[in-house]
Amino acid sequence: MDKAPKRTSSDVPTIERLDPGLDQLIAPDAKVEILAQGYDWCEGPVWVKDGGFLLFSDVPRNVVIRWKEGEGAREWLKPSGYTGREPRVGETGSNGLLIDGEGRLVLCQHGDRRVARMEAPLSAPAPNFSTVADRYEGARFNSPNDATFHSNGDLYFSDPAYGLPQQFEDPTREIPYQGVFRRQRDGTVTLLVRHMTRPNGLAFSPDEKTLYISQSDADAPLWLAFDVGPDGSPDASRLFFDASPLAKTRRGLPDGLKVDVAGNLFATGPGGVLVLTPEGRHLGTILTGQATGNCAFGDDGRSLYITADMYLMRVRLKTSGFVSRLAS
Repeated sequence: MDKAPKRTSSDVPTIERLDPGLDQLIAPDAKVEILAQGYDWCEGPVWVKDGGFLLFSDVPRNVVIRWKEGEGAREWLKPSGYTGREPRVGETGSNGLLIDGEGRLVLCQHGDRRVARMEAPLSAPAPNFSTVADRYEGARFNSPNDATFHSNGDLYFSDPAYGLPQQFEDPTREIPYQGVFRRQRDGTVTLLVRHMTRPNGLAFSPDEKTLYISQSDADAPLWLAFDVGPDGSPDASRLFFDASPLAKTRRGLPDGLKVDVAGNLFATGPGGVLVLTPEGRHLGTILTGQATGNCAFGDDGRSLYITADMYLMRVRLKTSGFVSRLAS
């Protein structure tokens, strides 16, 4: 999602409860903590279990921030998304961040228009990157935005145009649509979805039979659910949740999302983080008071970290987000 204008710090985060079922996931007395602030546009959080810290992107500043309990936040990696020497405008930094099966950091790099891997160890970060995927059928990606791993090691990622200087009208665009792609372990890149207008966040259900994809389109703000075949390819899709009524009065659009062990979605969208059952029932919203980019489970799996405009926030959960996949 492209950066939205800020709201004031007087917007106090709170939890809106629409269904009693939310009490099974978030305790009635749970509070939303503000852990850090002062960033341009926070995105792509990922929890690093080996080290017990969180990483997230400040996209416009081309930097990854590290936050740890008791230590606070500090600049951790720069540059994170654009490594060129020529000055460049736009959202140049990294967006979505992941940890691969070997414990390495994988970054969706807006400025370099690729998915990359940091070759330096997490204990000594450095902008030493190798390309995971940067082209489809010879054409450069727009600006890979968010990604998720399948248990077999395949990487699924969205490719809207938010990172280009002129976004959707940028003359350097080489792919005329905004797709969802898969990079298989052997390096093969395939197009999976091309009919969505602005695909963004994506996540699998715990059994990997469903792939959820958010659409950050003000004219059609929604989440789709795709049936996933045995080969890992998404097939038939259905409307999972339409956020159009909420988007009329609340800031933000469908963006990043995560799925807990029971298949509930924690999906950033209008108002903050929507909590949705696997059946698409809206249990409530973690109201951040800001346009909200993404979220990630951390600590013991029962903390939800939220990147909301200039803020990093956290709320404790009763459910766990650490999902054991079908395969290693």
